[in-house]
Amino acid sequence: MSGLTGEGGASGLPGRVPHRRTGRRVTADEPLDMSGTGRATAEAVRFLRECQGLGLGVSWRATGTPSYDPRLLHHLPPPTELTAGPDVLPSWRAAHAYGILYHRRGPDFVTVLDRRQRGTAVRLTLDHPALHATFLRLLEPTPVAELDATAREALGLLAAERLVLAGGGWAVTLPPRIRQWPVPCTAI
Repeated sequence: MSGLTGEGGASGLPGRVPHRRTGRRVTADEPLDMSGTGRATAEAVRFLRECQGLGLGVSWRATGTPSYDPRLLHHLPPPTELTAGPDVLPSWRAAHAYGILYHRRGPDFVTVLDRRQRGTAVRLTLDHPALHATFLRLLEPTPVAELDATAREALGLLAAERLVLAGGGWAVTLPPRIRQWPVPCTAI
């Protein structure tokens, strides 16, 4: 695939982020809103998460000052430009590594490995039906108002574990499902 443009579709990436894909590289056509104040941020996170899961290099610029802890996103490729505080981008670049947060799926469960905090590795298994269903549902950016009481409770638990970004009335799952492993895969 070369020179494909789209909001998903032909490039193989879902979502509403206009971009160009050339081979294993993706370039976002516009700055991505990372403020955390609504749907645009949730869509941007999904776009970056899917690029990460497919092992694609991505070039993007960020706009907006995050209303959340930016360390939540250190598993995603850092932007080339960021309008937030002066220490946020260098911190992101220093902390980012491929595979520090990802999920794997099994029948009726999801396992998450989280190594975003240096020196720690947390493995979580989401096998409670509400947690499992909400985690999978939030792979698509979702308005919180559309969730029933059980799913909102699950959202609260997932957000407390730093597995979901919720803000501006929208929520989205953070860990990518890695489909393209490096060789050797023990590099992760």
